[in-house]
Amino acid sequence: MRAVPITLAQAQAFVGTLHRHHKAPVGHRFSIGCEKHGELVGVVVVGRPVARKTDQCSIAEVTRLCTDGTKNACSFLYSLAARIAKEMGVERIQTFILQTEPGTSLNAAGWEFDGITHIGTWQTGGRKRRNDQPTEQKQRWIKQLNSPASKSAR
Repeated sequence: MRAVPITLAQAQAFVGTLHRHHKAPVGHRFSIGCEKHGELVGVVVVGRPVARKTDQCSIAEVTRLCTDGTKNACSFLYSLAARIAKEMGVERIQTFILQTEPGTSLNAAGWEFDGITHIGTWQTGGRKRRNDQPTEQKQRWIKQLNSPASKSAR
């Protein structure tokens, strides 16, 4: 397997053809592909945290990871995303998976389980939000990358 640079549009197209419970992401900080024998077998999209109260500068979030099932592609992409985010100076990277998923690839890539989220939707007050994605509890997985920067350095 080898990493290949891809555009957001390429990542969106790959996710659109294979992902079973999420739509393709809308934006990103970076996207990387994974090839085997010259064929794209997986993509990872890393963006800003989806939750608006999460620090948007020091934390990156894997907003989508999708493979065709190629062995070790998921852990390869999670590791790669963390290495790139670390080089960019990000303090922590995180992702959320369904509570029913085992997290094997994240564990293999050196990420740590960080808890279960609350059940619910993104609806707040009178503001209507999309509700076409799974609303069950999710597992949060994190990887600490760099020491926190002083607030004055930001």
